[in-house]
Amino acid sequence: MPKTLPEKRQRSSESTHCNICGLEIRTRGLASHLKKCERQDREQREDEQLADIVRIAEKKECRKERRRLLKQQQVLQSVHIGSAINPVMIWAAQDEGGVVENEGIENDIDMQGSSPHRRELIDFDPAVLPDVPDLDHPNELPYEIDDIKVEYHPHSECPSTIHHFSEFSRDRPSEGQIPRNNSPWEPFQTRLDFEIAEIALKAALTKEQTNWLLDLVHRSASGTDTFTLQSRDEIRSLWEMALQRYTPFQKDVVSVEHRDETHKFEMHYRPLWDWALDLLQDCRLAYHFVFDAQRLSKFNGEQFVRFIDEPWTADAFWNAQSQLPPDAKLLAFILYADKNKLSSFGTAKGYLIIARIANLPVHIRNGNTALGGGRVVGWLPIVAEDQQHTRKKSFVDFKNAIQCRLWPLILILSRDYEEQCVMALIRGLKGKLPCPICLVPRDEQSANHVFALHTSRNSQHVLRTARAKRTEKEREEDLKAHSLRNVENVFWKIFLADVHRALSVDRLHMNHEGLWEDHLWKDFLFWISNLGREAAVKLDANFDALPRWPNLTHFKAVVSVDFNDGSFHEDISKLVLFTAQDILCDSQSKLGYLLLRCIRYYIELDIYALLEVHTEETIAAGRATLDMFSELMDEYITESEPETNKNWNFPKKHMITHIFDDILAKGATRNYNTKPNEKMHGTLRKIYLQRTNFKDVAPQILRYDHWLLTSTPMRTELDELDDYVRRTTHDLETNEPLDIEPDPVAHVHLGSKQGQHSFSDIARAHGSDRAFTDFRTKLNGFLNVFLLQNGIPLPDGPGRVLRLQAEDQSMVDWRMHQDLLQCSPTFYGSPRFDCVIVKTAGKPFIARLVYLFSCSIGDADLHLAIIHPYDVGIGVRRRCDVDLGLWRVHAKPRSSSEIISVCLIIRGAALAKDPETDGDYFVMHTVDTDMFLCVKSLQV
Repeated sequence: MPKTLPEKRQRSSESTHCNICGLEIRTRGLASHLKKCERQDREQREDEQLADIVRIAEKKECRKERRRLLKQQQVLQSVHIGSAINPVMIWAAQDEGGVVENEGIENDIDMQGSSPHRRELIDFDPAVLPDVPDLDHPNELPYEIDDIKVEYHPHSECPSTIHHFSEFSRDRPSEGQIPRNNSPWEPFQTRLDFEIAEIALKAALTKEQTNWLLDLVHRSASGTDTFTLQSRDEIRSLWEMALQRYTPFQKDVVSVEHRDETHKFEMHYRPLWDWALDLLQDCRLAYHFVFDAQRLSKFNGEQFVRFIDEPWTADAFWNAQSQLPPDAKLLAFILYADKNKLSSFGTAKGYLIIARIANLPVHIRNGNTALGGGRVVGWLPIVAEDQQHTRKKSFVDFKNAIQCRLWPLILILSRDYEEQCVMALIRGLKGKLPCPICLVPRDEQSANHVFALHTSRNSQHVLRTARAKRTEKEREEDLKAHSLRNVENVFWKIFLADVHRALSVDRLHMNHEGLWEDHLWKDFLFWISNLGREAAVKLDANFDALPRWPNLTHFKAVVSVDFNDGSFHEDISKLVLFTAQDILCDSQSKLGYLLLRCIRYYIELDIYALLEVHTEETIAAGRATLDMFSELMDEYITESEPETNKNWNFPKKHMITHIFDDILAKGATRNYNTKPNEKMHGTLRKIYLQRTNFKDVAPQILRYDHWLLTSTPMRTELDELDDYVRRTTHDLETNEPLDIEPDPVAHVHLGSKQGQHSFSDIARAHGSDRAFTDFRTKLNGFLNVFLLQNGIPLPDGPGRVLRLQAEDQSMVDWRMHQDLLQCSPTFYGSPRFDCVIVKTAGKPFIARLVYLFSCSIGDADLHLAIIHPYDVGIGVRRRCDVDLGLWRVHAKPRSSSEIISVCLIIRGAALAKDPETDGDYFVMHTVDTDMFLCVKSLQV
């Protein structure tokens, strides 16, 4: 009989103490326990690290606030409360739109910056500062028009603030101008090593090409720098070392049951929280993070009007923070997912996930090359279609179960309709309730009505109730009635997550590639074809005759061309009114004209949705436009159905009803625009074609993408180091301070100077142009008035220039924007003379540039322009112009040209010629959001 150990000795030999948590653990389970402890310990350290980062940022912000409070208290003590208001006007109110240098008023506003001076909303000691008015009553404060009010979330414990318009900005200060790293090329031995390796990486050189390049460098090496790389394998090993800077990709296996069989799929992902920590720990980004919700408003002379742009200025961020503990901060994610064709014929596909941080400002967040921009964080498995089970309910549920794992808490989901249905786990296009956001019935999608919203809580209740049914048929009927699938949504397990509120209306897929391309545009072409071949030819000619404009595609033909890019269709929609107004007229095609009126409101609706900054007024105007569009579409659908036989009950017609609710909840639509993410498809496709062996491509593509991520900040740090060296303010030999003059900031810049010309030279060159009639007399009259007003001696002669670069203050986001205007008889072989909006003491007017020149008056240079005014009175607006929202202008005789200072130019303008009336033009108000609001103000 074997000898038995005492009971006490048995227990001690079967257990041990964990060296992490100190608990007594059975030896048999020690390995799994240690893994769990190590993971918990690592997560605790990461949480503490994040808390330290946030705490340090808050302390710095509080110190900055205290300094500002102190300074503002001193200022307020010396301010006379009854002093006169000096309003800063914008162009909508006969503005000071372009910055005129001699006004002494700075109208610029940087929506991404921080204010150097602001008035704090605080309670001062009455003994020190008596009679301080109550900030909750605007009439008691010396507010100036356009003052900005910032109200912070109560959990932030930050006081509300008032900023002067010219001082308001949101840039976070950097820690200084000294480079953070004197050797950012490490782990490469020298800078030259890194830059050669960077070229090989960006050019996607093969192993043979890389070795060839290194051989050439060694053979031609000279100078003070050292080149040490020997082979492509050495470069690869150095990149692998550099990869440790940032969170790498991991691979897990996802197992899903289908028909009593377990299917396994590889899931590649970059842990989202670890990726976010990489960004939080980067000192270049730390000061740009915003963790507290804000409500911004602008004083219009009577009251503060709220405006919304970034996610933290909208309602969803505010409401989410309200549900957190007071000392907690919200880190919000924006996720995008879509299938991407990697090969030309679509045989190879990738299902990528791209993440962005909503706490970063949009100019950083929507960048695809910088560290704070969008990054690929996941590669979803694509389930191969099984013809035996395709479209069967069980197989669809099986695919949805695979594609809905591992999704974190996010603020915004940016996806096309089909992917939104997968995320919401609804039945989609043919379901009884096809909208992933609300409960609109399938047969009522074309109506502009308000329906109850989908909620995660209700979906969970429906699924529990259905699963309690006795038979599969009963369960399926119950789920069909609510358009849900028999799959649990991962969002239900996440605190504060409601997938239906996170899903967002994307303009690219819902409007440009959806409602416009597949429906409105096709019906438009239908009515054009009804008018015959001549109408199609005329339409193409009208498109070709439109002026070229920056960031707007110029089309030579549109009728017979099949465009597959949503951006092209967006541009076509912006131009179609000006090209079709003389073709689809009421007398030629009543239904075509009615559709054109519908298109007018669709375009206005899309532009309102495009605004970078929204106010209460623009949202109200957008909703009114949506109502007009829906009303006209109801009329068009009823009258055109017998001829077109078209069904307008489809989701993308309905989804536009949620646009302005999304803006109120999540900010401007560019926060969840899919265009920045779609652009990343091209990079991944290029990696697939140039850097893979076309087998098991996911890990190869993701590894190369990680290399690119690693090289980007290294290049940024190198550029910062070079910039610092260039900006050195001391002479290297004498150590004396260098006298560096700051670059002057001007409202208008002239370019391409052509040298000096005499009056006789100008007269000979433009003798046949009636705009130059009495040029010397007009110039003399202008200078006699202008120079006298400004105390400048008489001029001594003009000199020709060809280009004008004008900056104007946008009516949309109140920032300075730039127009590159042309005034040249031979611009790329063709004459181009752009139009401008000219500021006057009364109403602004449109004019065409004829000639740009400068006069040197002593030490001053006068920049002048000959313009051809388009300000002849039109009289009563035509019915067609009113119906289509067109603004018509008429040119004065060419001989009525005028000379102005270019400082009076507010911004550039594009004019479309009316083929039916000589001398008449339409102001192309759809070219950008600022021009749209400018023309709207003129029409009012």
